Amino acid sequence: MAKSKTSPTRLPVNIGISEKDRAAIAAGLNKLLADTYTLYLTTHNFHWNVTGPMFNTLHSMFMEQYTELWNAVDPIAERIRALGFTAMASHAHFAKASSVPDVPADPPKAEEMIRILVEGHEAVARTARGIFPLVDKAGDEPSADLLTQRLDIHEKTAWMLRSLLE
Repeated sequence: MAKSKTSPTRLPVNIGISEKDRAAIAAGLNKLLADTYTLYLTTHNFHWNVTGPMFNTLHSMFMEQYTELWNAVDPIAERIRALGFTAMASHAHFAKASSVPDVPADPPKAEEMIRILVEGHEAVARTARGIFPLVDKAGDEPSADLLTQRLDIHEKTAWMLRSLLE
């Protein structure tokens, strides 16, 4: 007699936030994850491909920025998982969900790289800010804390990059 295959019982998530609210927050955080990962790839690309008189400054600055972005994706994904949902993790999902455009096929000049990164950081900040009403309504303080940290970083980085163009 063949054994029947049973899947393990999945315990319900009971953290004081309704499933509907957790799902909405997780969807927003997945968009933030897509934006962050896309901006990471763009920044890393620019680190590799920057040229010109600002090379040393930008090469180092872009490395600091892509390292920070890389370190940000894990806490975002882990928060999605803590809410009981799957964190997206494919290029196809990221491309579909991200509000940050993909990097240009041909590396632009240094000043255009800076402009693209300013727009990228501002887009990620808008995405993070857009999730706040959901986390506020649900009383989701850990997600609010994560969003506050991300906003601070993206707004400061956009400011610093914009300052290079003045």
